[in-house]
This record gives sequence, C-alpha cells and structure tokens, in this order.
Amino acid sequence: MQENTIIKFKNASIYQKDELILSDVNLEIKKGEFVYFIGKVGSGKSSLLKTMYADLPLGNGEASVAGFNLIAIKDKQLPYLRRKIGFVFQDFQLLTDRNVYENLNFVLKATAWKKKSDIKNRISEVLEKVEMLDKINKMPHELSGGEQQRIVIARALLNNPEIILADEPTGNLDPKTSEGIMKLLFDISNNNRAVLMATHDYMIIEKFYSKTMKCTNKKLLEVDGENVQFEL
Repeated sequence: MQENTIIKFKNASIYQKDELILSDVNLEIKKGEFVYFIGKVGSGKSSLLKTMYADLPLGNGEASVAGFNLIAIKDKQLPYLRRKIGFVFQDFQLLTDRNVYENLNFVLKATAWKKKSDIKNRISEVLEKVEMLDKINKMPHELSGGEQQRIVIARALLNNPEIILADEPTGNLDPKTSEGIMKLLFDISNNNRAVLMATHDYMIIEKFYSKTMKCTNKKLLEVDGENVQFEL
C-alpha cells in the first residue's frame, strides 16, 4: 500500500455466511478522504463496512485496512485493528444507565487506559471537539438526538483512530441537525482521518459533495455525487 493509502481492496469478495454480497471490489481510500457509500437496503453497504473491521471475513482477493492484511489477520490482532477505527451508528448505542462521562470512560477502560488523569483529559478533549463539554454529566435521555450523535462521534474519536466508519449517522436526525453532524464529520476528515459514511440521504450528499460509491448488482461502482438522486 502507498504510504497515504489507509484502505485498499483488490478483486475482493464480500460474503454474509455463504451468500455473495459484493464481488470484484476494488477500492482505494486515502488518509483524510471522505467517501459516501450508497445503495438500496441489502445491497452490501453495511457488509462492506463490517468487512473493513473484520467482523465479516474476506471471501477472497486482497484487502488492507490501517496496515492490517484482512486475509491473514489473526484473532489476537483484531483489537489493534479496531482501535484504529471509530464507529458512529444511526441508533447511537449509548449506555442508557450512565452519564456521558461514564459512557466514554467505559470505552477507554475497555481499551486499556489506566491513569485517571489521562482518562479525564482525553474525555474533556473529545467533548470539546464536538462542542459537548457542558453535557459531560448528562444522561443520554436528557440529550436531543443531535446531541447524542455528537457524543457518539466523541466516543469514536477517543483512541485517536485513523478511520471513522459512520453507518447512517444522520438517519434519525432532522435536516438542520444533520447538517451540523456533517460539518463535524468533514472537519474530522480534514484532520487527516478517512471518513466512510453509508447513507440514503441524497440531499446530504448533494449539499456536502464528496467521493461517492454505490453498491448495486453485487458490484461497487463510483458514481457522480452531484447527481446522486438519479443513482438511488
């Protein structure tokens, strides 16, 4: 892989159990690149993202993510791969029985952070990044959908990942709130992180134009993001 390339698939096949989802996937994503993945439900967007963090095994071909060979990766390497990836989900997946600080503290402790002062400083840093430092003691149910998604993005940034995988991150948000989340995600990509976003929201893609890939007929194709409504 070239030094600036963070994800590369070559003639790869994506499977769910024994079913072929995508074939002949050729994809190269560089550090700091923002890429949309579109396509109908079941077309392979989420399966492709899951393959990137080795939740689904690669069927054949070649693939490298953040320096890890997905064909040859061992179980003991998976935590190290996933530490290089931050996840942003449509349904937030915050722990509802603990406040914002405790949600983020849980992730850091699970990824081997030990020192309380380091944990506290890192949590403050990521919350400041997403403009949510004043919500540090709030419970998830006390936050709006947009605020919860900002906390999710803060959580994704905790271990300073090289890649952000966002699966329908604006799916449960109104248009104005979605716009704020998109500006935040683009700001993150401008800081040399690759951001990959699966979405159905073509208005977002037209407003925040970037490289767009479409899953269709078991293939992954690059399409024109400025005319994406004709592609969906």
